[in-house]
Amino acid sequence: MSHTGQRPAPLAVGIDLGGTWLRLVALRDGHVVRGAHRAIPLSKLSKFLPTRSGGGRIASLVVASRGVWTPAERRAARRRLRGAAARVEVISDAEAALLGALDAQPGVLVLAGTGSIALGRDGAGRLARAGGLGPLIGDEGSAFWLGREWLRRTPRAAMTARALGRRPDAAARVAALAPRVLARARRGDRVARAIVTAGQAELAALALSVIRQLRLRPPVSVSWAGGLLAHAWYRAGVRRALARRVRCRWRPPLIDPALAAARLAARLAARGGR
Repeated sequence: MSHTGQRPAPLAVGIDLGGTWLRLVALRDGHVVRGAHRAIPLSKLSKFLPTRSGGGRIASLVVASRGVWTPAERRAARRRLRGAAARVEVISDAEAALLGALDAQPGVLVLAGTGSIALGRDGAGRLARAGGLGPLIGDEGSAFWLGREWLRRTPRAAMTARALGRRPDAAARVAALAPRVLARARRGDRVARAIVTAGQAELAALALSVIRQLRLRPPVSVSWAGGLLAHAWYRAGVRRALARRVRCRWRPPLIDPALAAARLAARLAARGGR
């Protein structure tokens, strides 16, 4: 107990585990501790957390991870995190981003970082998604996609492409080329501009697919997440491409995915203590 005789509030931790970065938010007694680290495998989180979560036993942990969607994938991830906290939940990184962006209101989230996905919710709480299939067969319009297309369409990049393909972190390395592609496109490079325009159209197509699946009525609320869509110029192109198909109202995300995961962890901790 604290010096006031009251039991300290439980420590709740949320983690946004993407393809390139791990972002952490710890909540206790209204205090927020944030941290960022290069992405690590989910299996290594249990050893990573004690030094990064602000100290103390974690009452509730919510990990928003890429590559986790089905109930079986969630159960397997929870098993790998056994012992990391008194209570552990694992959700998709896109779910956390949607929750943070629109706060459970109907609409669509377009997420583009290393990978890409569109996720939406209707007024009844039903979810629908498009994309999110990974770098081998998907991730349209993502940082990885832009980097890969640049390597494919630039003959002088062949040696670089072969070297990157042999690295264990190949997807992250290829995604790291995206800022260079964007910069070239803004300077008028024809190849880069064609790649960027195609990527923006791909992301708009993902959002439109979700809108149609959920039969959302215009104007549709649309928000965004991911490092690539933090680039206002790239995002504006996605917005224009989608506007050609459906009327939308773009909204800045309310909070980031890591904080959304931490707030969900805090609610789980509060329910667990009753």
